Amino acid sequence: MQIGIGIPNTVLDAPGDVFAEWGRRAEERGFSTLASIGRIAYPSHDEMLAFATIAAVTERIGFLTNILLAPAFPTALLAKSTATLDRLSGGRFTLGVGVGARPDDFAVAGAEFRGRGRRFDDQLKALHAAWKGEAIPGGDMPVAPTATNGAVPMKFGGGPQAAAPRAVRWNGGYTIGGAPADQAAEMAKEFRQVYADLGGAGTPTIAALFYFSLGDEHTDESLRNLRSYYGNLPDWVEGIAQGAARSDQDIRDRIAAYEAAGVDEVILDPTVATIDQVERAADVVFG
Repeated sequence: MQIGIGIPNTVLDAPGDVFAEWGRRAEERGFSTLASIGRIAYPSHDEMLAFATIAAVTERIGFLTNILLAPAFPTALLAKSTATLDRLSGGRFTLGVGVGARPDDFAVAGAEFRGRGRRFDDQLKALHAAWKGEAIPGGDMPVAPTATNGAVPMKFGGGPQAAAPRAVRWNGGYTIGGAPADQAAEMAKEFRQVYADLGGAGTPTIAALFYFSLGDEHTDESLRNLRSYYGNLPDWVEGIAQGAARSDQDIRDRIAAYEAAGVDEVILDPTVATIDQVERAADVVFG
């Protein structure tokens, strides 16, 4: 199983200069992937721009939007930005996407919340056309550079019944989000079964994530950040905030549980933006 680490793009007051160094150190210490968490109606750093900054100072590590709320974005601009990041990173970018579940993200973006699933499927057709250098509906010229390998690799979020058909059609994988390992095991099993039943080719990869902070001096800030980010979920917010891994052994135990659940890659998502989190996590994971 591969182990990646998130970037602190959703952490409150994260300094802009943290991202390049975060990425350099994550690559040096052996993490497989840098992942973002996407939201619009929040004072977070833009994940695509953060990845572009990191791509310029790294050579190996992958990038994953986890997840980008595709139907909230104009398709042509999304095609252009994703193809650009693919080219800037030399093909290291995986577009993790989903339809989103928070109406406020769509409201501030000026996009309709209703009908987003149908729009998403239309977007996927247009994105794949654009990545091949073809025109998309509404235009006569291509809107983006061609993708490094003809398409940007994809992972789909959401429930298995919705994600698997899209993964089959577009040769993608699955990203589970913040489910605990036992729930992730059931979701992974269901996704793989639906994928196989629909005639999917090969073995799709599955990613999962959990939150962490290391160091007692960071606990209060970690709690503050998680309570802020999930403040619109009053019935869940405290469980999420208190549920982050905050000890070496807890991180090791969770990684082992996700591996047993059949997850191919687990992402350790930070809840504070101090650079020591990369080093501390690497010491736990890789020694």
